[in-house]
Amino acid sequence: MRITISGPPGSGTTSLARYLAGKYGLDLISAGEVFRQLAREHGMDLAEFGRFAENDPSVDRMIDARQKEIGEGAEDIIVEGRLSGRMIGNADLRIWLAASLSCRAKRIAGRDGMDEEGARVYTENRQRSEATRYRNYYGIEIDDLSAYDIVLSSETFGVDALGAIVDTAIACLRQQQADAL
Repeated sequence: MRITISGPPGSGTTSLARYLAGKYGLDLISAGEVFRQLAREHGMDLAEFGRFAENDPSVDRMIDARQKEIGEGAEDIIVEGRLSGRMIGNADLRIWLAASLSCRAKRIAGRDGMDEEGARVYTENRQRSEATRYRNYYGIEIDDLSAYDIVLSSETFGVDALGAIVDTAIACLRQQQADAL
């Protein structure tokens, strides 16, 4: 089974991806982790590296192409990233997580050791940078959620509740696959 999990920064995509990967024994590839590693390798923080990527399309294209290659080639995988739901053409289940900016800023502040206002500004800038890059590189409007099978609020539901909802969707998909045989 191929599952994609996407959402804006701080929406909990990595937490849900790890939960599902552990529960179902699926491999996990995270575009965000690849991006963070590249930022470290370039000696930049995420904001600086995002601005760098705005001027060098090869950064995003390399990450996205690699994610697509791995995700489409694997049988049992979770692909987590902002564009994974759009990049993995043969995904069985595409999930988008949503939460308000204030909720996500609070999470990012706690995770990254920032104050909440700084995290809010950082998150808004990051989203703007990503939206610009995705529009320019791929013609994708990141706010168009029509590509996703499920849109869930990670502000309303914690990771266990999100996992339970997705568990039900996976069970339904597995039943459909079994019935088709």
